[in-house]
Amino acid sequence: MFLPLSLLFVGAVLILNGFWMSGRISDREIVVINLATAAITAGVAAVSLTRAMTPEDVRTVALTLLFSVTYLWVAVNRLTGADGRGLGWFSLFVALSVLPQAYQAIVTAAGFVALWLGLCWLAWSGLWFLYFVTLALQKQIQGPTTVATLGAGVLTAWLPALVLLYGAHP
Repeated sequence: MFLPLSLLFVGAVLILNGFWMSGRISDREIVVINLATAAITAGVAAVSLTRAMTPEDVRTVALTLLFSVTYLWVAVNRLTGADGRGLGWFSLFVALSVLPQAYQAIVTAAGFVALWLGLCWLAWSGLWFLYFVTLALQKQIQGPTTVATLGAGVLTAWLPALVLLYGAHP
């Protein structure tokens, strides 16, 4: 029910973070979309948790909160001037934590949207892994990480959100 809302803002934050990573948005200004997306996805998670009836419902909330914490951490790093190594290690935790969701979604997919969502989890795992390599290991892969962030924003979040908002049903 809340998937299109969350995806729309995840798309916005990933696209804008990609622009920020390429120097097109300032550190101080990128805080706004990261805080907004963290709050929106955490709000969605909170409402979803109150309606949770199954372990799968709770898992969905937990996975959503991984996104929320990531965007909150980006905002805090930009406000404090932190180097991002802590966020990098958290990103490794997230990259590994979402792999079972990707696997389960792909192997049990009953249709295109379910398969697409499984592939999105796989892409997000890869993206978080790039953040780990960039931030925690401090490898100079800014260019590929920026392109992956922009691509993930458009292909795994923004465009699918528009499709879901205007008619397709998961």
